[in-house]
Amino acid sequence: MWIVRLRGKYLVWAITACCCQGFLLLGYDQGVMSGIIGANNQFGADFGHPDPTTQGTIVALYDIGCAVGSLITFIWGESVGRKRMIMAGASTMLVGTAILTSSTTLAQLYVGRIVTGIGNGFNSSSIPVYQSETCGGMIRGTLVCLNSTVTIIGLVIAYWLDYGMSYVSGPAQWRLPIGFQAVFALCLLLQVLVLPDSPRWCMAHGRVEEGVRILAQLEDRDSPDHPDVVAKRKEIEVSLAQESAGGPFRYRELLQGGPLGNFRRICLCVGVNVMQQFTGSNMINYLAPVVYQNTMGLSRNLSLILGGFTSVTYMFASFIPLWTVDRYGRRVLLMTSATGLSVCFIIASILLSIGTKGAAYGATAMVFIFQIFLGIGYLPIPWLYPAEITTTRIRARGSAISSFFNWMCVFAVVEMTPPAIANISWRVFIIFAIFNALWVPLVYIFFPETKGLELEDVDHIFEKGGITGGVWSSPGGRTVERRRVVRDVEETEGNKNSVEVRIEDEDGKGD
Repeated sequence: MWIVRLRGKYLVWAITACCCQGFLLLGYDQGVMSGIIGANNQFGADFGHPDPTTQGTIVALYDIGCAVGSLITFIWGESVGRKRMIMAGASTMLVGTAILTSSTTLAQLYVGRIVTGIGNGFNSSSIPVYQSETCGGMIRGTLVCLNSTVTIIGLVIAYWLDYGMSYVSGPAQWRLPIGFQAVFALCLLLQVLVLPDSPRWCMAHGRVEEGVRILAQLEDRDSPDHPDVVAKRKEIEVSLAQESAGGPFRYRELLQGGPLGNFRRICLCVGVNVMQQFTGSNMINYLAPVVYQNTMGLSRNLSLILGGFTSVTYMFASFIPLWTVDRYGRRVLLMTSATGLSVCFIIASILLSIGTKGAAYGATAMVFIFQIFLGIGYLPIPWLYPAEITTTRIRARGSAISSFFNWMCVFAVVEMTPPAIANISWRVFIIFAIFNALWVPLVYIFFPETKGLELEDVDHIFEKGGITGGVWSSPGGRTVERRRVVRDVEETEGNKNSVEVRIEDEDGKGD
């Protein structure tokens, strides 16, 4: 297969553009149903005006599909590879979109949502790993955060296309917005076809020459024998050798403790994604018009407009981490974000308890500020952190299992939210305010800082041991120094030289 001949930063940006395309598709798919369901429109007429529970199911079945896709990636993603999983994801989403766009019954709509979700599960599990394994530690955070920013751009496109099409009569009112995602899926498929696979994956699966050639491309060097490429190759090989010391991979390794701490890594992958969903983010992002209409008593038209501007606010806020994530680190952004989210929901609850129109507008303002705090921390970090905190040997599985829990939690939140709003109205904000307050100490105590670390450095991140893996006793949660892997390479080279000297001595004695 022909591979694009770009090198260095241009290749990194081409890979980033591909990954952003995948997240643009993810964001669009997340937001497209919010402006269609829950209204007296053509979609409602075509599907028998679904009640709140059915609305929740239509939205949430997509998340079940995403979870299934993540589970498939967990089992087969490592053997298939990052690139081919993304290709499979784009292709599956094209099939799902065709089913959705041609739907005439609820059953067909359900199937289309699940199939589309499976494809997105492939993408959401594989794209962060692919991005992380093809860029340097000093820019990794920025590039993965850019993926998250593009997710919200997709969300904004979906919201405003829904709103514009709401003035059109006939089935095109909902079929066009749903079918439009095929454009993004096709672009993703065409982009990833001509890009190289992850060099770390190639080297881990016996395709060493291909992996080194890709490393040379990424490092912008003419030859795989260039000192920079050789040094990077040694770092990856030493890291893979340490991780593979126990032989072929076994699933019980994911429960392994000790200095490597695989189980701790998996817990952090899952934990940061569970936290993200129980911030209340998807109560707003999936169901913003429903929230505005049913908890704040605003009109459907005004709720749709506010839902669109809420997503625009979220989009602008999502640009902030591009400048902060590699400057202040992951922990600071998570703790700042959780604090702000909790305060916003507390104030919104107080205002809505008053019950006046003015107080409802004040609560609306709090939702907008909530989106800003969400954009600076709990939007990007849960996509970035699992791919950083895991070793190469378990990275695909760690990212997939975190994605699985992410989508299952999305399913739970989105399934529960419409009935919860119908029964307890604004009091749902109180529940999420409490969750957000809990996330601050959890991050401070258990989450190590990964800012600036190469992926091979992360092998040593829990060597200090203890209940918190050394996080509590380390300033800023930084448990390992940058470029720690260089010491591993030096020790390996030293041991090799010692063995060679010993062999020479023995040969001399034999003579």
